[in-house]
Amino acid sequence: MNPIEQLFKEKNKEILNIYFTAGYPNLNDTITVIQELERNGVDLIEIGMPYSDPLADGPTIQESGTAALKNGMTLPLLFEQIAEVRKYTDIPLILMGYFNQMMQFGDIAFLEKCAKVGINGLILPDMPLYVFEEQYQAHFERLDLGISFLITPQTSPERIKKIDKLSKGFIYMVSNSSITGAKKGISQGQLDYFNRINDMNLKNPRLIGFGISDFETFSTACQYANGAIIGSAFIRAIAKEGHLPTQINNFVSMVRGTIDVA
Repeated sequence: MNPIEQLFKEKNKEILNIYFTAGYPNLNDTITVIQELERNGVDLIEIGMPYSDPLADGPTIQESGTAALKNGMTLPLLFEQIAEVRKYTDIPLILMGYFNQMMQFGDIAFLEKCAKVGINGLILPDMPLYVFEEQYQAHFERLDLGISFLITPQTSPERIKKIDKLSKGFIYMVSNSSITGAKKGISQGQLDYFNRINDMNLKNPRLIGFGISDFETFSTACQYANGAIIGSAFIRAIAKEGHLPTQINNFVSMVRGTIDVA
């Protein structure tokens, strides 16, 4: 069983998925970030592949991606770092990026490299569903790679059902129709959307992302889904000068509600 599926089988609530940009804040921090997130009880880690032309990322993640590219981060180097960290951890790892990055690397070679180094799943927001189904689904199944597609408040019921059929691991439930980044709380409109999706009785677990940043928003999201994804707020936390392991400990503790970090 794919490790992402195994995670949701063993723990189906309050899943904390942290996103960070590979090679940020420093080129060789990727391994440290993964190890410290696991040490602090994060359930799932989403590794952003820095890209020069992001489509869904807000300014915080865009800036971290620009910095990572300037640091010298590349996909071959990222694969080396993941292979190295796999010597020390079994935590489920997901790569998040864009279809063009996969194509530039060589589509099937990219998928095979992901499986070889220990990536368990992918999030490629701009990959069309029909392209995945017609060209890549068989390769994902052959390599036991998960795939998470995104839904938003505007996604039609028909498309949501199709995404539920094709996804393997979880559905990425975008909390609002905007780019990534922390927002002030969760609105009633968003709660109505969460309830509407719950009423569809989808087969896949769901994680809520975009706008989740602290204990309050994480706890609220967990009432309506299996957990949540935090990216921009975490990147801001590790962007500050300081001891990286301490910054990660403080952030995860704040989100889990075990300490109050100002």
